[in-house]
Amino acid sequence: MDLAAGLRGRHVLVTGASSGLGDHFARLCARCGAAVTVAARRKDRLDALVEALGAAGSPRARAVSLDVADAASVEAAFAALDDLPDVVVNNAGIAEGGAAIDTDPDVFDRVIATNLRGVWLMSTAAARRWRDAGRGGVILNIASILGIRVAGGVGPYTVSKAAVVQMTEALALEWARYGIRVNALAPGYIDTDINREFFASPAGAALVKRIPMRRLGKPEDLDGAFLLLAGEASAWMTGATVPVDGGHLVSSL
Repeated sequence: MDLAAGLRGRHVLVTGASSGLGDHFARLCARCGAAVTVAARRKDRLDALVEALGAAGSPRARAVSLDVADAASVEAAFAALDDLPDVVVNNAGIAEGGAAIDTDPDVFDRVIATNLRGVWLMSTAAARRWRDAGRGGVILNIASILGIRVAGGVGPYTVSKAAVVQMTEALALEWARYGIRVNALAPGYIDTDINREFFASPAGAALVKRIPMRRLGKPEDLDGAFLLLAGEASAWMTGATVPVDGGHLVSSL
């Protein structure tokens, strides 16, 4: 089965697309022939990405300014589109570390606002429009293995991602009647510019040794599961969370 064909000619909206996995997923969708809308707060980065998406093969690429935690911004972003997306990828997320006992409530609120409230606002905004248009749609939430199994020092992040996993199931249950599918991709530790310095440290190297496959993931390691969940190959899947983690979740405690 050609998983890439499942996105050809479809309209995919990716949040948090100004860097990291959001940028990667947007480029992947473009190479598959999807029209891509990239959304984030840093519009200058999105404008540069739009040019790259066109060169990668997207029949239409556009950028919208978006703060996923702000309801008015979410509504404005959807209103700015000429057509409804077929797929919404809830990728925007932040992580702030530290011991839970010393975490400032404002830090907790920031993480929950982006990682959880943002997914809720984007999902419900899309679902209302699909329902009112009498058509279905696909929501793909980018969760984390830390939403399934905890680690120390990132309490607000793990709480937010666990809630995203539960939200995925709750919305899938409610919206199946409308032809709206809701699934989640749960990446393990992925090598990115943000964490590369840490994983080069002794503490980071020790963590990598706990991954059964003994290496970090690369963004492209997520491509197969992403294309499955975003496309029609998963037409009978909803409410699922798919880990892609080198076996990390099945490693011994």
